[in-house]
Order: sequence, then C-alpha cells, then structure tokens
Amino acid sequence: MRFPIVQTGMGWVAGPRLVAATANAGGLGILASATMTLDELAAAIAEVRARTTAPFGVNLRTDVADVGERIALMIETGARVASFAQAPNPALVARCKEAGLFVMPTVGARRHAEKVAEWGVDAVIAQGGEGGGHTGTVPTSLLLPQVVEAVGDRVLVVGAGGFFSGRGLVAALAYGACGIAMGTRFLLSAESRVPDAVKETYVGTPVTGTVVTTKVDGAPQRVVRTALVDHLEAQSWLRALPRALRSAHAFRNETGASLRALLTEGRAMKKGSELTWAQVVMAANAPVMTKAALVDGRTDVGVLPTGQVVGLIEGLPTVAEIIDALMSEADAVLRSWAEMR
Repeated sequence: MRFPIVQTGMGWVAGPRLVAATANAGGLGILASATMTLDELAAAIAEVRARTTAPFGVNLRTDVADVGERIALMIETGARVASFAQAPNPALVARCKEAGLFVMPTVGARRHAEKVAEWGVDAVIAQGGEGGGHTGTVPTSLLLPQVVEAVGDRVLVVGAGGFFSGRGLVAALAYGACGIAMGTRFLLSAESRVPDAVKETYVGTPVTGTVVTTKVDGAPQRVVRTALVDHLEAQSWLRALPRALRSAHAFRNETGASLRALLTEGRAMKKGSELTWAQVVMAANAPVMTKAALVDGRTDVGVLPTGQVVGLIEGLPTVAEIIDALMSEADAVLRSWAEMR
C-alpha cells in the first residue's frame, strides 16, 4: 500500500477486479464477502491473488454463522486485512490478531471507537453521516476529530464519508486521520462491476438526490432517492413485511444458506445490536434489493446505496486515474501551503 487510500468493501460492488485494481494502483482494496458463500469467497480471493501481489483485505459480517471459517480462509490464503462492517467481538479480534491479521472495523460513533480500541484493533474507519449505505447521523467533520482525539494515540484512524478528492485527503490528515476510505468514488470507476446504465444514474444524481431511510431493512441507510424509495417511505412496517419475507427467501436461495443458518444469523444480529425482531426480519431486504439494482440493473425494484458525494462526481475513470488524480491534487494543495508559509 503506497498511498493512504482505502477502497471500502461494498456488497455486490467490491469484487476481485476492483480490489486488485485498487491494490495495483497503490491503495488498499477490500473484498466484500457478505454477499458471497464461503466457496465464492475462496474463489474471489484466489482471483485477487492472480491479479495482484499487493496486500488486500476482506470485509466480514460478524453475525454470519460461518464467520470463523471465513477468518480461517483469510489466514490460509494470506488476505492480510480483516475489515468489519459491524463491531467485532473481543474473541474475533483476538483470533485475528493471533493469526497476524490487521483488524480494521468501521465505526460511526466515538464510543464505538473507544470500545474496539480496548479490544486491540489496529485501525478504525470512522464513517460520518455523509457516507453511503448504512450510516450514522454525525457528519464526518465532527466525527473524525472526535475519534482521533479518543483513540488516535492507540490505533490508526481512517476517515470516511464525503471523500472523493485530494483536498478531502488533506482535510482528513488535518483532522488527524492517517488516510481516507472511499466507497462511492470507487463504485463509479471503470473497474466497478456495476452496469454502465446504473453508473450513469449515479452520475446524474445531484448532491441533494439522496435520502437516509429505514424502510429498506430497518436500519438507517443512505441511498439514491428514487420513486421506489419514496414508495417504501410511505409504507408502514406491516405492509413492508411481505417484501421482507420474499427477500429472505431470495437471499436464502442466492447464498444457499439453510433455514437454520438464517435463524442463527438472525439471533446473532439481534444479540449484537439494538435491532428489534421486526428489523431483523427486514434485514434480508438490503442485499436482495441492492443486488437487483447493482447487479441486475433493475433500478425499478432495487435500491442504490450511495454517499452524498455522488452529486460531485463526474465521469467514470479507471481506479489508477482516480488515485493518481487524488494524490496529485493533495500534493498540489500541500505545496501551495508551503509556498504561502
């Protein structure tokens, strides 16, 4: 990793081609495993290995029944960074650390950063409310310096939420972060597996064209505002239940998970969060509705997770072009500061 840039593990987006392209361009690519079976993850890691010799990571969910097997696979295959979308528990952190993995969970609050720092993680990604997908309410400009102040003397802090440029990287460094993580910027790249027509929908979205909704899976999630999202927003939970049950069935067929495994994951999700059982039932909506849009191109029945920064992004450059332009701009900003001094 030559540059302080992380490509986040976006479900249905961060596949082997995008991850390898990021690694080869000098950033840290994170492979999304939440939407993969264990066998698919093994094949994806092997493909990344075939495309690059640079380090990369795997994003894991802590509430899946086979998380231990996934960590074992990472250890066996040499994927060096364990990225967690949810806070891992102390036992998972300990196992990863004992195996020499670099542990990096994403947090959305200062108290969460303090908790995982106590468990011995190596870094945290502090994602502000501008970020895409599941997100919190505190903006990056407030969250990032809070987290740096709280845990910056113990762990590395990476800023996320609203970053897409070299100026943003410099701002994050000024707040005390060691780098930035970007999702939407890499989703809108040439190597992203998202269909071109869907990418054009993203590019045409204004900065005011996103909304944070709980009607997809019960948890706050930032998505592009579409007619479907407006329809979901107008629905009661009871009317949304049939869709959630259909999504759970579709997710079961997609991943090959048994009913027992889904119930086990549901219990783990309930135990490891503040979700109600109603929200747990709805949770299968997110991966199924995201896949409909980002893989199948069905934006009429799927959702488009995104950060607010989508409204400032134009074009679909390669990952190498994105990173080169970002680092060149950051260097120019720093040089101008030096000249003013």
